[in-house]
Amino acid sequence: MRKLILLSAAVMTLSASAAQPNDSLDARYYRLFAPVTFYHNVADKALALNSDAAGKDAVADEVDATLLNVYLNRPDLVSATETELRETGTIREDVDQPIENQVVLVDRVEAPVVDLPEDAPDSVVVQKPKFWTYKGDGFLQFMQNYVSDNWYKGGESTYSMVGSLTLEANYDNKDKWKWDNKLEAKLGFLRSRTDSVHKFKTNEDLIRLTSKLGLQAAKNWYYTLQLVAYTQFTKGYKSNDPYIYSDFMSPFNLNLGLGMDYKVNKLDGKLQGTINLSPLAMNYRYVDRLDLGPSFGIDPGKHSKLDFGPNVTADLEWKMNDNVTWKTRFYAFTSFHRVEIEWENTLEFRVSKYITANLFLFPRYDDASVRDDDLGYWEFKEFCSIGFAYKF
Repeated sequence: MRKLILLSAAVMTLSASAAQPNDSLDARYYRLFAPVTFYHNVADKALALNSDAAGKDAVADEVDATLLNVYLNRPDLVSATETELRETGTIREDVDQPIENQVVLVDRVEAPVVDLPEDAPDSVVVQKPKFWTYKGDGFLQFMQNYVSDNWYKGGESTYSMVGSLTLEANYDNKDKWKWDNKLEAKLGFLRSRTDSVHKFKTNEDLIRLTSKLGLQAAKNWYYTLQLVAYTQFTKGYKSNDPYIYSDFMSPFNLNLGLGMDYKVNKLDGKLQGTINLSPLAMNYRYVDRLDLGPSFGIDPGKHSKLDFGPNVTADLEWKMNDNVTWKTRFYAFTSFHRVEIEWENTLEFRVSKYITANLFLFPRYDDASVRDDDLGYWEFKEFCSIGFAYKF
């Protein structure tokens, strides 16, 4: 407490000492608002031959020296003495002691009794978290084209239909592991009057399973083991040609890749999907019909072929607005001896809740197939359709 008093006195004294001695107005101002008290120990400390207190506290020494300078040079600023202060009363010495609260114990209050209804459950039901999510969508669409026999530009009438079903079962333990599974099935038929060999031919035929097991490495990156396997339902023909160009398990393709998977979530959730990079991948191709082997890059007389190399797979869906959605799948594999590239694009135009129109574009490159004189190793497929669609 004494140090605080001395420090306050020193501050006021420094302000007072800055005034001119001959300025009586300033002298009255400082005498009124900045009074100084004469403390005995300041003089005792200066006049003592050997003071034990000197040098132990630099702040106190500086304050004492400042007060002594005021006592000697500006005695008019001294308005009281230590003796006069003591006569007004003593300073309490117990302010530094901690204040302890007196805790008073009261009688314990009994918990209120709540009457439960007779049908109240007597056990707690704990529900397990749902790690699996399921969803799917499908459509059945039709296309019809009629051309009379005497149409001035020629042409032919055709009837076609295509159906598609996609099922997904995805596992997410909300920590590190994810397992995504998607099964796609598409089948379409085409009828043409000019085809005298086949009453119906397939214009779309696919069974494909995509399964990815991922361990999270960063926010949107996963160490992933990806499996892609696909074949078709039935035989594939060309118009007025009895030769079978493809069939169930002819070919059958299986790709197993180890790499990284990136979860895409952009444009406020409107663009979603995955991009998979597998620097180490195995591609296995099999044909049940031995005569179809050379058409799919398999050596004559053999049923299968095994290749190793990197691959890239991208599966994205962009909801442009409430009525237009673009779905795309890109796949590329190379064994450094052959290259296979597929790019599927579906533009979905929603007419109503259950009616949609689709535009499907599918360019493909495979230098293991038979080379065409005009297109080389490029292949193209395109169709438009309208019909029923349902999501669940």
